[in-house]
Amino acid sequence: MAGGWWYRVWGAARSSLVTFGLGLYAIIAIPLLVYSAVSCVVGIGFLLVPPQLWLLGRVADAERVRLSHSLGSTLEPPTNRPFRWLPALIVDRTVWRELRWAVVMLFGGTLLGAVGIALAVLPLLCFAAIWLWWLFPADDPIRIVANVPITGWLSAFTVGVAQLTITTAAAIVCGPFLARSGLWISRSAMRASARIQLAQQVAALQRTRSGAVDAHAADLRRIERDLHDGTQAHLVALALRLGLAMRVLQRDPAAVAPLLEQAREGAEAAMSDLRTVLRSTYPPILSDQGLDGALAAVAARCTVPTRILVAIGDGIPAPVEAAVYFVVTEALTNIDRHSGATRAHVDVRMADDHIVVEIHDNGRGGIDESRGTGVAGMRRRLEALDGVLTVDSPPGGPTILQVACPCG
Repeated sequence: MAGGWWYRVWGAARSSLVTFGLGLYAIIAIPLLVYSAVSCVVGIGFLLVPPQLWLLGRVADAERVRLSHSLGSTLEPPTNRPFRWLPALIVDRTVWRELRWAVVMLFGGTLLGAVGIALAVLPLLCFAAIWLWWLFPADDPIRIVANVPITGWLSAFTVGVAQLTITTAAAIVCGPFLARSGLWISRSAMRASARIQLAQQVAALQRTRSGAVDAHAADLRRIERDLHDGTQAHLVALALRLGLAMRVLQRDPAAVAPLLEQAREGAEAAMSDLRTVLRSTYPPILSDQGLDGALAAVAARCTVPTRILVAIGDGIPAPVEAAVYFVVTEALTNIDRHSGATRAHVDVRMADDHIVVEIHDNGRGGIDESRGTGVAGMRRRLEALDGVLTVDSPPGGPTILQVACPCG
């Protein structure tokens, strides 16, 4: 339990530090943008504004990834945004939303981040004051909370311990709330209007349904190929052996036994191929052991030491369970074959009405979807269920794959 609250306080402090850093960036970026916009009157602003908006877009994309990791948000970062000049930027609604977000973070991010950092630092200062009060002069003793001085060991172990207890309790109770508030206002400022969200959802629906149809057709072709090349070939050989055995039976009954043995082996091979095809459509282990048991079995087969943490309830739709199972299986297969990692971690949890999956490894990173690493297939499988896959894999690692899929 101690590790639990310490982890929450440390996570809240890190989140507040990032929020405060974004506020400081906005304090610098917004005045520079205003100055550059005004300088468009004399022409120089047309050269100054685009690089600043490009940098703002990169920072906003990084924040979208953080919100996705922290809140299970489906704010997907716009990809492949090239450097553009001012006329194209002015008509881009995403740019205006990012400007609105920067203004909100200038005020709200700076304030919430600063208070969150203070709540995390105050217990450390109070603890240090208990033991280091004697370093301060007697006429100017140390004061941490409420301007109460610590002038000796008695006050250190009374006032100091009381201050430490109060600030620690505040850090545990209020720190995570402030950190989450900073994430919430950031997400609210980043969101598009309801009309734009609806238009984006319609466009995404058209794209994902088209991808789902293509994926379904590809699955049917794969199943047909597997049945034709595997199961059907074994069944044809089985029929031929049985027919030959019937012909030989009248002339040489002793020669029938080897043919029947070959027929039995062919039948077993056909059943094995058929089971393989069935597992590729919906793994029976999901019905038998549930998602946590199925993922534990996948992790046990991976040669890279993998820790699985599943914290979900009942009622997960079967298509979502299957998609999560296949995504984790593909990800661990890639880690096993290509990453060079020495350890991996899979965390499955619920966030609101979404199932969120995070897959970490300490491998070499540098995932490139264009090189056929399987990420594109995982993305298509999730998009068919309105899910989102986010990949954070800088060269040198580590790699983090984050999945957010609705369960409603």
